[in-house]
Amino acid sequence: MDSSRSPAKIISEVTNTNPGAISQRKLRVTGIVQGVGFRPFVYRLARDHHLAGWVCNTSRGVEIQVEGAAPAVDSFVRQLAADAPSLARIEAILPLAAEPWGREGFCILESQDLAATEALIPTDVSTCGDCFREIMDPGDRRFHYPFTNCTNCGPRFTIIRQVPYDRPQTTMAPFAMCQECREEYGNPEDRRFHAEPTACPRCGPRVWLEEEGGVIKEEALKAAGRLLWAGKIVAVKGLGGFHLAADARHEEALLTLRVRKGRVAKPFAVMVRDLKEAELLGEMGDLERSLLLSPERPIVLVRRRENGPASLQVAPGNNYLGLMLPYTPLHLLLFEYAPPALVMTSGNLSEEPLEFTNEGARTRLTALADALLLHNRDIQAPCDDSVVRPVAGAAVIPIRRARGFVPRPVRLPLETLPILGVGAEQKNTFCLAWGRTALLSQHIGDLDTAETFDYYRQAIRHFAALCRQEPLVIAHDLHPQYLSTRYALEQEGVRLLGVQHHHAHIAACLAENGRLDKCLGIALDGTGYGTDGTMWGGEILAADLADFTRAGHLAPVRLPGGDAAARDPRRMAAAFLHAAYGDGFEAAAERLDLNFSAFEWQVLKRQLETGLNSPLTSSTGRLFDGVAAALGVCRVRTYEGQPAVELEMIASPEEEGFYPAPLRFKEQTLLLDTPALFREVMEDYWSGTGLTKVAARFHNSLVRLLAAACVRVREQTGLELAVLSGGVFQNALIFSKLRQGLEELGFEVLCHTQAPPNDGGISLGQVAVAAARLQKENRD
Repeated sequence: MDSSRSPAKIISEVTNTNPGAISQRKLRVTGIVQGVGFRPFVYRLARDHHLAGWVCNTSRGVEIQVEGAAPAVDSFVRQLAADAPSLARIEAILPLAAEPWGREGFCILESQDLAATEALIPTDVSTCGDCFREIMDPGDRRFHYPFTNCTNCGPRFTIIRQVPYDRPQTTMAPFAMCQECREEYGNPEDRRFHAEPTACPRCGPRVWLEEEGGVIKEEALKAAGRLLWAGKIVAVKGLGGFHLAADARHEEALLTLRVRKGRVAKPFAVMVRDLKEAELLGEMGDLERSLLLSPERPIVLVRRRENGPASLQVAPGNNYLGLMLPYTPLHLLLFEYAPPALVMTSGNLSEEPLEFTNEGARTRLTALADALLLHNRDIQAPCDDSVVRPVAGAAVIPIRRARGFVPRPVRLPLETLPILGVGAEQKNTFCLAWGRTALLSQHIGDLDTAETFDYYRQAIRHFAALCRQEPLVIAHDLHPQYLSTRYALEQEGVRLLGVQHHHAHIAACLAENGRLDKCLGIALDGTGYGTDGTMWGGEILAADLADFTRAGHLAPVRLPGGDAAARDPRRMAAAFLHAAYGDGFEAAAERLDLNFSAFEWQVLKRQLETGLNSPLTSSTGRLFDGVAAALGVCRVRTYEGQPAVELEMIASPEEEGFYPAPLRFKEQTLLLDTPALFREVMEDYWSGTGLTKVAARFHNSLVRLLAAACVRVREQTGLELAVLSGGVFQNALIFSKLRQGLEELGFEVLCHTQAPPNDGGISLGQVAVAAARLQKENRD
């Protein structure tokens, strides 16, 4: 705000009583400084320093003007950054030209909507300890109120319609504050001072239960709890959308939920009442506990406790459970009446978008749930739960970046004009970047249905409107059939830049680590369109942000039936048998019961022998599929990545054995002989070695093969920086052992800590590559 503007409404004011020489400062603070108690913090800080002036939210951040004794002003500026609220993320404190304020006292001015937007949007934050105590205190006016919040917690991103972040710009606008809430909101000594979503039972949102018998308005949570104890399924409207809730110990309820939702074996997440209940279900270390208790409250993958009380139907074929603690008052209060561990899976049919409106739930969730627990605070931006995986060495792999983390910015290592990265086809996110700021969207999902694609386009519009950044460049994947690519090609008046999939993986990791170096990038995933028109997925790249060369890759094998092979692991078992045994392929296949019909087998053989509808692939994911199917670990894939997950689950962590597999060159490109590795796996298995040992030896061998390839490439290029990215690095064995192995070989190793290594990070890589190419063009 400029002091030359028409006088702004003063929201709150305190008198300055300190006389003396006057110093003036006007500042703009950028970063996450709205919705996190920053203005109240500035107000109190100015009061404590006896300064006059004002603070104001703008669509560019927070602007401040202070006047007072020079030492006090200097101290104020130092403490502004040093003592900011814990939820704030200050990017910069910028000096602005100041005119004399000419008034006594310090005030909060009405928010200003300026022409350009630089203000960043705060994330949603789990219920703080103070609010929790109020909710549980029978003497408090917010006792058992399920929408209690303050400046330190509560909804933010999911309720914001536009910036600046003020109550009229959120879905709380319909709820006029009562006198008591208004007094708290205006009191600088109260922790609800300018808490925009603040409410109480008298003036705020309400919760109710709808079931076949009617509507329950009083004691709705108690009624929902009774249903859950009885083995029923309840659709619960939460912070960013609906969950389908069921008792995690009730086998029949979970089987019913799997049938209704169409989710055959993919693990369910479990919300537990408290940390004590989490300890009963999973093996907890300090890292797991700290992640569960963090303000983001993600789903944390923890090792399942042997003979724990959770039903095996929670996560069939998996040694881990995805646990989370309650993160809203509604969840906390539900556990007053419900079983202590609840499956909380996304409220949708499998592969459809998360449901987030009451009307949508009534239309689409009544076939899945026995009752709907609804409320009347609208969700503006649906946002799923985030997922993290702690691994050896105190590392944390981000699996899904959503609630609690979005839209926290990623700081780019270079300046850029506005760019939109449209992401990949699976696990889609998009990314909007400008300056040095990159905003990754929440997890969108797989863009393979019209509903998800509509949701994707709507989310892009919402992000662009919030940020008021119109992209001048759109970066997209090279795959011509991706819906995200098609979306990019439909846009007019922008420059389009295609970015190779695996280069984007490596660039995302470089960017989030703030690096511009050339590196040796190891990109391992299921599939990505290569520059040669084949399907890549096991790549060693010599890369920086702008460019890359393909230094090495897994030996290509056939993908019989194309996409059908990605859905049927048995096809990849046959493909690797063909690649490994050549003319002896049929004899080797007869030793396995892959259960193809005679007709299917004849078609499959012809595809492998002629290449008919069988493109070549270097995919690491398809290697895991082939090994898992050949060993009989997983021959029917019901969710993406299932064969690899189940192969990791049976691998003995104590086994250190491995199989030899050669490296060879083909036209200056290093080939990792994975068919030879596959053959070693099969011979060991047929010799009588147990599955747990064979699975572990396979993992160990792949790690050693990759490490050896990195050493060979280093000898050629001199590159000492290794970057790990791609969905395969969700596998804790591969991630931990390869990282450790490379470090022991003298490499500096970078991995993901902010964006997922899977395709959820692709959009960040796309904007980083595009920004670097544009910068290179300007230099040239």
